Amino acid sequence: MTHTRTQARRLTVVLTAASVMVATNLLAAVSAHGTDSPSYPPGTEPTASAPVKIDANDPDLKLVDSATLAEPKVLDIKSVIEDQGGEERREDTNTDVKFALQAEVLFGKDSAKLSGEAKARISAIAEEIKTQNATKIRVFGFTDNLGSSAHGDALSRKRADAVQNVLDQELTDSDVTYEVRGYGEQYPIAANSSETGRKKNRRVEVSFPRSES
Repeated sequence: MTHTRTQARRLTVVLTAASVMVATNLLAAVSAHGTDSPSYPPGTEPTASAPVKIDANDPDLKLVDSATLAEPKVLDIKSVIEDQGGEERREDTNTDVKFALQAEVLFGKDSAKLSGEAKARISAIAEEIKTQNATKIRVFGFTDNLGSSAHGDALSRKRADAVQNVLDQELTDSDVTYEVRGYGEQYPIAANSSETGRKKNRRVEVSFPRSES
């Protein structure tokens, strides 16, 4: 009888240890999977800011006696417009405007030399920057995951530099400043498992603040 109880206790300990190992492995798998999710370059994470301040004591609110306002929650409304071929994408939020141009419409394969059509597209973005009276411009280059990481980093930076040079020619305001970076294969916006996804990831993004007016 004692021998049977000892075996039962040992079995319980083994099962408990196995359960802990399984739970640990599952947590590690979830964490590893989470790192594959799309993310944003530092300083560009979506944020929501309140467009209108609410005065809880405003008599026009006409709250029921003893009632109070809940904590305000502001949703960052995003408007996305993409042309049929996906070559150009525009995103508008409460605070920013971002254009994403696929590399194929700007450059030749594995090149950082802009085409004539590319310059026209960048000029149109410059006009929107003027409309928004923006003076802080981000120009980020990205590639897919093919080839070496070092090559992707260098190519994406050269492409971002090329786009920035055109913007600089179009925007003559001396107050305009640029943040130019090449992120290579980091921060994909689509899966790199297909050519369709890789094509979207090969891009240059131009973003800037929206006008407050």
